[in-house]
Amino acid sequence: MKRFVLGCIAVLLAACGGNAPPAEPRISAEEARWAARAQKVTITRDEWGIPHIEAPTDADAVFGMMYAQAEDDFPRIERNFLFSQGRLGEAFGADYRWIDLRMKLFIDPEEMKQEYDQSPPWLQALMDAWADGLNYYLATHPDADVKVLTRFEPWMALSFSEGSIGGDIERVRPEALAAFYENQPLSQWDQGTGARSAIRAVASQGESLGLPSASVGSNGFAISPLKSESGNALLLINPHTSFYFRHEAHVKSDEGLNAYGASTWGQFFVYQGFNETAGWMHTSSAVDNIDEFEETIVRQEDGLFYRYGDELRPVEQKTITLRMPQEDGTFTEERYPTYRTHHGPIVRAEGNRWIAVALMEEPRQALIQSYARTKAKNLDEFLKIMESHTNSSNNTVFADAAGNIAYLHSNFVPKRRSDLNYLNPVNGSDPSTDWQGLHTIEESPNSINPPTGWVQNTNNWPYSAAGAEHSPRQKDYPPYMDSGSENARGVHALALLEPMNAVDLNGLVTLAYDEALPAFDALLPPLFSAFAGLPEDAPVRTGLAPAMAQLEAWDRRYAVDSVATAVAIFWGDALRAAVRDEARANRWNMLTVMAEAAPAVQLKALEDALARLETGFGTWETPWGEINRFQRLSGAIDLRYDDSAPSLPVAFTSSFWGSLAAFGAAPRNGTQRWYGNRGNSFVAVVEFGEKVRARAITAGGLSRIPSDRHFNDQAERYTAGDLREVYFYPEAIAAHSLGTYRPGEPRP
Repeated sequence: MKRFVLGCIAVLLAACGGNAPPAEPRISAEEARWAARAQKVTITRDEWGIPHIEAPTDADAVFGMMYAQAEDDFPRIERNFLFSQGRLGEAFGADYRWIDLRMKLFIDPEEMKQEYDQSPPWLQALMDAWADGLNYYLATHPDADVKVLTRFEPWMALSFSEGSIGGDIERVRPEALAAFYENQPLSQWDQGTGARSAIRAVASQGESLGLPSASVGSNGFAISPLKSESGNALLLINPHTSFYFRHEAHVKSDEGLNAYGASTWGQFFVYQGFNETAGWMHTSSAVDNIDEFEETIVRQEDGLFYRYGDELRPVEQKTITLRMPQEDGTFTEERYPTYRTHHGPIVRAEGNRWIAVALMEEPRQALIQSYARTKAKNLDEFLKIMESHTNSSNNTVFADAAGNIAYLHSNFVPKRRSDLNYLNPVNGSDPSTDWQGLHTIEESPNSINPPTGWVQNTNNWPYSAAGAEHSPRQKDYPPYMDSGSENARGVHALALLEPMNAVDLNGLVTLAYDEALPAFDALLPPLFSAFAGLPEDAPVRTGLAPAMAQLEAWDRRYAVDSVATAVAIFWGDALRAAVRDEARANRWNMLTVMAEAAPAVQLKALEDALARLETGFGTWETPWGEINRFQRLSGAIDLRYDDSAPSLPVAFTSSFWGSLAAFGAAPRNGTQRWYGNRGNSFVAVVEFGEKVRARAITAGGLSRIPSDRHFNDQAERYTAGDLREVYFYPEAIAAHSLGTYRPGEPRP
């Protein structure tokens, strides 16, 4: 069938060129339009399989970009858009109903179609091309692994308009939504095993579903000419996501688009990357810009109302329909009455109060900002684009060829009362609690061209972005501007950047993979004190002494051949588990609680860690690289791991310990070894001079097909932090090309 479709297209194109076809092609007008557009687009795959897409217009380039994405991993594109439209249940069953309902509280197809109609013509053209590229892929690949989405409509691009890990909606708990609709207290529902365990299982799949993971984040460093050996600005792009979460590509048009970097599957803009004169890196923000409002509901004969000041306002009501599959292949429809106030949709109840959630709901403006910033030539243009205030869940680290660097705080921050704690629900019936517009860029804790010559963000607060003396001061901003704190990676970054004299592109890679684990600088001394306090004849002293000697001699830097690294991390995991309930109950910093744990708890955690190492690996003296592994066995979204199959040692580890290069690993599906599935995914370093220079790496490889040469061709370099050269200019692309083709043609 695939050959038939391609043959028809070839016949049609020959006819367009003046040669009479041997037979009337059986191809629709729409497919003919797609095929004609494909002739305007070229895709060159370099030696790593990276697609370099070129076209005369931005829209044509988007067409080719989406086609190339689909070639590399269509299932991830479909999964993201099933999630973004609240349709996961149609593909994966009723366990997903509460996640789907949550999304549909915010994404209404009819409203998205209206947003499309109201979009400027240039944006409509991009959305049209987006849908055309995906539909052309499906038309030319009838064997594609499609679950539900057999056709893409242009408006669908608005349902997923910014490329962060999970987005703002993830702060709405599906468990609470389920409890609300099942008319149960959340505490009671949380103790159940049915829907709760189903949601937990769904969430454990991580960002591949658009869902958040507990151990994600990102690092961004920008170096100005003040601290650059070459006198050019440098940028580190280091997102921490689930592996294979984004697609690496280079997309270029004659209309000025020339962007390289990582795009979240299914999106037509480079989310983290660079063009010839500017680069941008987004880090998840701890800004408090999603708020809950307690609504006082009044039931009257003529309907539901909520109290607002001295008036009663009608509660907006709408029925949402979910389609759920049955065993016989049919679908049933589940209908849910949903409710909304001017604050936002109702997502749960507390006692007799309903809770509405307010968050940014500007899909069209968010999509405009996400795309437009890829064409910004410099900091001034980038800041102008940010005036749309729709980068809600992310901070930005920026650099340009003029030598500008910047840390830019999340630019969707509502103004509100600073005497209230908006981390908890506030009284929605009091008009003074409402949002009062948005803070301007100038009112945000940014750091632009600081005299330090560098800025950094590691998902930590903005108050150390440029070091102790030149960062924004916390006292100058309302408490809701950032609800985070310093973290172990931030401590690590500051220790590297503050004494730095000058650095080049290779040196920036060295910084990004620095081996120090600074969390243990605070954690180990209490353990040493606990051990020193043991009686000389205590049996536990004898049993722990060899391991303690390893830890005391350890330089607190990870290495694949380090036994101390393994002991420290196993001990740290055991200690964290021992104090987890206390930290959660009091909302205390986990590292602080661990460091202050009682001596007996510290020592028991070490005993448990050594026993676990003995059980899993035969001896506690097991080098870290024998435990911490990278493995890719299939292109499935939900991966499985196997101790008997090939894998590679990895030295870097969890960001929790302060590792800048993050590798979130754990035993999986019964393994003894720890396998990573999140952390460093796409990493790049960029230098902006007369010409842009860059190096990059992607976890494993770009293709999801195990037989493809690009399935795992970057794995060894990934584990070693050995970034490859990025081919940005035509001569470099041509020198390292595997071949050029057009959408619809066989790829090289």
